[in-house]
Amino acid sequence: MRIAAITTSKVPSTTANSIQAVKACHGLAQLGHEVCLYVPGDRTAPWPKLAEHYGLTAPFSVTWLPSRKVFRRYDLALTAVNEAREWDAWMVYTWTLQAALLAQMKGFPVLLELHDRPTGRFGPWLFRRWLSTPGQKRLLVITNALQAALEREYGALLQGLHVQVAPNAVDLERYANLPDPAEARRQLGLAEGTTAVYSGHFYAGRGMDLLVGLAQAFPEMNFLWVGGREEDTAHWKARLAEMGIRNVTLTGFIAQVQLPLYQAAGDFLLMPYEKQIAGSSGGNSADICSPMKMFDYLATGRVILSSDLPVLHEVLNDRNAVFCQAEDLPSWEKALRGLLKDASRRHALGDQARSYARLHSWRNRAEQAVAGFFD
Repeated sequence: MRIAAITTSKVPSTTANSIQAVKACHGLAQLGHEVCLYVPGDRTAPWPKLAEHYGLTAPFSVTWLPSRKVFRRYDLALTAVNEAREWDAWMVYTWTLQAALLAQMKGFPVLLELHDRPTGRFGPWLFRRWLSTPGQKRLLVITNALQAALEREYGALLQGLHVQVAPNAVDLERYANLPDPAEARRQLGLAEGTTAVYSGHFYAGRGMDLLVGLAQAFPEMNFLWVGGREEDTAHWKARLAEMGIRNVTLTGFIAQVQLPLYQAAGDFLLMPYEKQIAGSSGGNSADICSPMKMFDYLATGRVILSSDLPVLHEVLNDRNAVFCQAEDLPSWEKALRGLLKDASRRHALGDQARSYARLHSWRNRAEQAVAGFFD
């Protein structure tokens, strides 16, 4: 199929929504679909740069379109839908309510992917209009919890609509044949010794204070924080120095192509989400989230320690992860101390994690997303 994908996320970017949109398009391209991703901006980037930044192997087109924030991306949506028509696209795949509605009104089959409840002044109105506008459509949501939340608010309008739960995923090929933790640390020039890795942004709700507490509680261990915006990394480096904590290494942003090796450097992978999780655009996603790092962690094949948030149980369980109470440092200390003494359990958890990851590739996700859409 010829698929026009439309997102308001900047490309290239380090934000989760940018990475997710590009990965979804990459999965479609891996299946052999012809994909053009329309994004805001007036600066282009060559494919080799995008491929390195996001860890891509299957090429697809990216088109940058002018957009002014004052128009709240309606200008982007309109231009992108018109471009899709000129390109003779078969369907529109979008994360943007404005684009979903305009594409539906212009007769395109539309696949809308949502990662949160529609918010803002016009979000709920746009969603209701899209739901009530005739035409071929499909809704993708990232968790069962999000589907339930939408059904509670828009129940009648959702009747008869194909709603598909599509959790985030991982590029399995990038996680194949990873070295053991000691060899990964050697290749990266990291200090040898038992290491716990956190990867991702340092936004509110990510559990940064708990990570600091763990570093203090386990001075004999190394802690590796992978990612973070430049200003956030600088802030935490200064704070750790003030506190005299010397067993934490911060890498700053790491390109997607290099990320698996950094995660493989850990004997433990940490996911200390708090009860309130802020995303790059704000809001709270603690009850409906599907973190991409969770799937990366599974594919790495290491022990995952995760906050015990109900939504995470849609993917994680006691066979592939260890759950700790959110925002409760003693709970995390106890779990980590127990695992340090139990090598057989660590190996079993890591093996099960890797096995579960095989169910969640971006390619498989893309295949299921469009399966039967034109039958």
